[in-house]
Amino acid sequence: MMVFNMRSLVLSLMLFFGVSTLAQATPVDTYQFQSEVNQVRALSIANELRCPQCQNQNLIDSNSPVAQDLRLVVFKMVDAGKSDREIIEFMTSRYGEFVLYKPKMEPKTYLLWLGPSLLLIMAFLIGFMFIRRHSAKVNTAQTMTEEEQARLAELLKQNKASE
Repeated sequence: MMVFNMRSLVLSLMLFFGVSTLAQATPVDTYQFQSEVNQVRALSIANELRCPQCQNQNLIDSNSPVAQDLRLVVFKMVDAGKSDREIIEFMTSRYGEFVLYKPKMEPKTYLLWLGPSLLLIMAFLIGFMFIRRHSAKVNTAQTMTEEEQARLAELLKQNKASE
């Protein structure tokens, strides 16, 4: 009876702490936009910008203090009438190209943009060469000269005779 009560207590505590951490993990920004269009634009821009502290989350998903500050900057700039380009240029001038999830296509980012395609092409070429080489080996193994066929027949006869 004690085991059942202890198990219930442990499960209840796990549920309580699990729910309480979920409730704290999603803070809601209370910024009041001038219009709904500005809100949609600001959220779109903040989704395109990476958090400099978290490095793997955008400004909307991150809960770090830096991301909260940058969200507020983006929101205020949108309400001030700044264009998307001006906001992104401000952020990149301050934090570098790293804050962009989609960096600009320029010579220093060609490898970043073209690298996955090049790797895919190389994988196909290597696969093609491997299959071609393997099929060539199989074809050569299947074609035996008359001398090899006669030797094989002789060996098979000797094997049957010894059984």
